[in-house]
Amino acid sequence: MYDLIVIGGGPAGLAAAQSAWEKGLKKILIVERDKELGGILNQCIHNGFGLHHFKEELTGPEYAGRFVKLLSETGVEVRLDTMVLELTPDKRVHMVGKATGYRVEEAKAIVLAMGCRERTRGAISIPGTRPAGIFTAGAAQRYVNMEGWLPGKRVVILGSGDIGLIMARRMTLEGAKVLACVEVMPYSGGLNRNIVQCLQDFDIPLYLSHTVTDIRGRDRVEQVVVSKVDKNRAPIPGTEMVFDCDTLLLSVGLIPENELTRQAGIGMDRRTNGAVVYENMETSIPGVFACGNVCHVHDLVDFVTAESQRAGEAAARYVLEGEAGQEGCLEVKNGDGVTYTVPQRIRPEQVESFCDLFFRVNRVCRNSEILVISGETLIARFQREHLAPGEMERVTLPRVLLDKAQGEITVSVREVEA
Repeated sequence: MYDLIVIGGGPAGLAAAQSAWEKGLKKILIVERDKELGGILNQCIHNGFGLHHFKEELTGPEYAGRFVKLLSETGVEVRLDTMVLELTPDKRVHMVGKATGYRVEEAKAIVLAMGCRERTRGAISIPGTRPAGIFTAGAAQRYVNMEGWLPGKRVVILGSGDIGLIMARRMTLEGAKVLACVEVMPYSGGLNRNIVQCLQDFDIPLYLSHTVTDIRGRDRVEQVVVSKVDKNRAPIPGTEMVFDCDTLLLSVGLIPENELTRQAGIGMDRRTNGAVVYENMETSIPGVFACGNVCHVHDLVDFVTAESQRAGEAAARYVLEGEAGQEGCLEVKNGDGVTYTVPQRIRPEQVESFCDLFFRVNRVCRNSEILVISGETLIARFQREHLAPGEMERVTLPRVLLDKAQGEITVSVREVEA
């Protein structure tokens, strides 16, 4: 039996395993379905990673390489090219690999770090024919950066998520012509720095409140029709623009990879599409933890690392010290202007000094107050000059403030006059 099995060898899994090892666990297994560790970072060859964690700017492979090197100096066991098929509530992990065949391994604790996947054309129901030349932005990124293939020469990108913005720049640098980036919402879904560096620096137009309403072409994409949308995101007749192109990239959202989580009977949050977690990233099954994009979609890998280190440390504490108590558990709810919160539950007794609370807003806000309220009592207030749905927010709640709360706390946003 293993002390800990980590499912997923991307940035979340690597950080969790490293943290658990440092906290005293010595029989740890990482299971990764790809042929190498690093996850999505291996295809993210642009820089901008590591500013928070390593205090320097790295590419994705460099960031992953740092953790792979750290793990190589430990006794953590790694199984590559191995797919996990099932996780049972009693912490038995069914897996199949080329080298090992079908195996069932038991563990005292589990960390779920499977990451997320992209929404496809079928998930958003774009009308039109079904020609070649339609890719998710992440698939195109892998083709270009790892396989050495250029997916197309004249490109339209639907969605302004970070991967789509980065691929606008990448395709341009590789010689393709990016005609437009189209976003159905009235604001971008990506980080502001990516809008500047990937679109504005290359004179690529961004059409907000627009969407693709038709795809034309028989064997290959020939044209994409883009229409303006109203406040209900319905296309407005007469606003059509036709782009002659051979490629459409989709950057229309990420979905946490949670089939194993649901299968195990772990409580889910329909707001995040991830597991409901406590302040230490523990799920509704004691000893099973979730971290990184499988829990909620992050903007920065540095935040994934910090969250996953917390999960690995908590898994080690669970194995070495036993199950945590449930006294005085607080339910964390989203109020006005907030889409979701993580963690969804906080046990003040388990918080040593402070608890980080992550959330996203559902609209662009300026000169705002973030209010944390329990019942009629204002627990904390934080000032922000700018909030946007594309950027995850974090506030830090000291233990002394959590002790004042009763039953539940609500996080909301209120705009104030400048």
